[in-house]
Order: sequence, then C-alpha cells, then structure tokens
Amino acid sequence: MSRLVLWNVDLTLVDVSIVTREAYADAFRQVTGRPLVKLTQHNGRPDSEIVFETLAINGIVAEDAHLPRFLDALAEAFAARRKRLAKDGRMMPGAAEALKAVGRLGGTVQSVLTGTIRSNAVHKLEAFKLDRYVDFEVGGYGEEVYPKATLLQVAQGRARQKHGATFDGTNTVLIGDSARDVQAAKIAGASMIAVASGRSLAADLHEAGADVVLPDLSNPSEVVAAVASLTTPTRKAAPAGFSRE
Repeated sequence: MSRLVLWNVDLTLVDVSIVTREAYADAFRQVTGRPLVKLTQHNGRPDSEIVFETLAINGIVAEDAHLPRFLDALAEAFAARRKRLAKDGRMMPGAAEALKAVGRLGGTVQSVLTGTIRSNAVHKLEAFKLDRYVDFEVGGYGEEVYPKATLLQVAQGRARQKHGATFDGTNTVLIGDSARDVQAAKIAGASMIAVASGRSLAADLHEAGADVVLPDLSNPSEVVAAVASLTTPTRKAAPAGFSRE
C-alpha cells in the first residue's frame, strides 16, 4: 500500500442534513428532557464539539456525563432513521464514481476522516452504497476527542498498523469541503483536495491553503489525477487545469 486517501463525509460524499437535524433533536430531548431550540452549524466540526455547543446555546450546563449519553442517544436516533437517508438525503454529484476511480489507483487505501460518529458515518455511506469503497477500520470519527489534524495522524497510524506500510504527509490526501478540513490537512502535513460542494466557497478553500480546489466530484478523472499527483514521491505541481494556491 502506497497511499492513503481520507474522505470527509457530509457535503463531500453525501448530504443527509434533514435526518441529522432530526436525530440531534431527538437525542437532545432524550438527554435533557427538553425540546431542542437551536442547533449550531456543523461546518466541518466533530460531533463531540457540536454536542457541547448545542447544550450551551440551549441553556444547558454541560457535565462530564453529557457527552457519552448524548453520543449514544444520537447513534440510536440516527439508526432509527437510517431507512430514510436515501429518500430524504442525496449523494453528492460524482461521489460514487470518484470513490470507485480512486480505488482503482494501485496501492490505495480509502477511508474517512469525519466529524460524524462512526456508526452514523457507516449508515450514511451504506444508504448510498458507498461503503463498499471504504475501509472503516482505519478512519477517524467524531466521537474521538482529538483536533481534526491529530485525528488525521491517528488514521495514518491505524492504516500503518493494519497494512504494515508507512503513511505520512508524502502519501496521504484528505478530500473535503470545508476550510477546517484544509487547516487540518495543513497542520498534519498531508495534501488537501478541496471541493466547493459544501458551505465554503472556492475562494475560501484557496485562501485556507488547499493544494487543489475542484467545484465538486463530478469529474472522477480530475480527482484521480489530483490524488496521483499529490502522492508522487516528489509531490510535484498539480496537473494542468487544476487550481492551486
């Protein structure tokens, strides 16, 4: 194995925001006994962080037991709605084709680096039959209380342990849609392919320092070319036609 490609999930591969909001509201009610009034924007942040902010903006003083209880309730509420994901959500343009094409690159391990807790990430990708391309064992997830850059390094370590190969900044690529994803990749020393399919504009992704910025994943050949270029031993400039800072 010679390269590790980590994908963000929400607004990069799928959009299931309606179901996610409902699951958060259900979990909030279970944990606090009160209705959810405000839900903060995710914007590339992990569930572990969003839980505390959601409690705070709804007037709940967080205690140590809140996080595990909330995450358990969130997993249960989301699982109860998993049959609605494909109906009420959508796969982002080109996601399946891009995953399949990148998976054909020799020596490539694909997993996820997501703010979503693991069980919910699996449900999201299973709903759109994207799970077949992903090794969930080596990913990083929202219940793990690490900064995203550290979580990226944790995922590299998991991939190294499973496959017996070295994964570092020279052969790891993160593909995501937010400026926070870009910042995490830069801190961890990994390459970054940003797609302007989420809430961050292409200009914001450029400014954050993404190596490559694409409008979306609808051209799998572009995605593959970018991954291949960024994981060569010399990490040369991106292919012609790509936008780099």
